[in-house]
Amino acid sequence: MWRFYRPKLETEKFKMELDAATILGKLIGAGLAMIGAIGAGAGIGIVTSGAVQAMGRNPDATGTIQTNMILGIAFAEAVAIYCLVVALLILFVF
Repeated sequence: MWRFYRPKLETEKFKMELDAATILGKLIGAGLAMIGAIGAGAGIGIVTSGAVQAMGRNPDATGTIQTNMILGIAFAEAVAIYCLVVALLILFVF
């Protein structure tokens, strides 16, 4: 019987370490989930750069180029929003 006895203090210390590890894991996971926002930012920059160059070379097609640029930016920004949602889910739900 005495072999399985654990002092209460040791059990509480283990529980606190487990809680700290859980919080640390959530923070690391949320940070890793937000790495995808870097790609979205780079994508928006590349799309805008290409559109500005195209408008400078062919001013007559500005309307069509600008519409396609806005669509490309919206799709790239959607990826960043998905990353944010996943990070918030990791932090507050799981």
